[in-house]
Amino acid sequence: MSGEKAAEKAIEQAIEAVLATYFDGLHHSDVERLAEVFHPEAIYATATEGPLLRLTMGEYLPMVAAREAPAARGEARRDRVVSIELAGPVTAVARVRCAIGPKHFTDLLSLVHVDGRWQIIAKVFHFDLQPEEA
Repeated sequence: MSGEKAAEKAIEQAIEAVLATYFDGLHHSDVERLAEVFHPEAIYATATEGPLLRLTMGEYLPMVAAREAPAARGEARRDRVVSIELAGPVTAVARVRCAIGPKHFTDLLSLVHVDGRWQIIAKVFHFDLQPEEA
């Protein structure tokens, strides 16, 4: 493996670790885990339900803390990384899928490498409502 390919692989592995923590945080409604992976200035945005909803982390994380965790309801994990695209050595986009109850999400996560680690700087997503699996 060339040096460049090895470096890209190492970046992808570091991003995959961030995404694993992200999925854990969502599944357990664990804001400490989510705060580890989101940059403090990150934004959360969707237009799925009509007008644009844009939240700061100060608005989003308390919402997560207030909801019952999918894990506490006994929901099976339904998350996966669809793709990771590197825009450069400090910028990437991850397309991931996950589900919480009947909401099946496609998240586009923009990541930056700052302060010595990969962090999500923007979460833009869409969800579809689907019947919950028995």
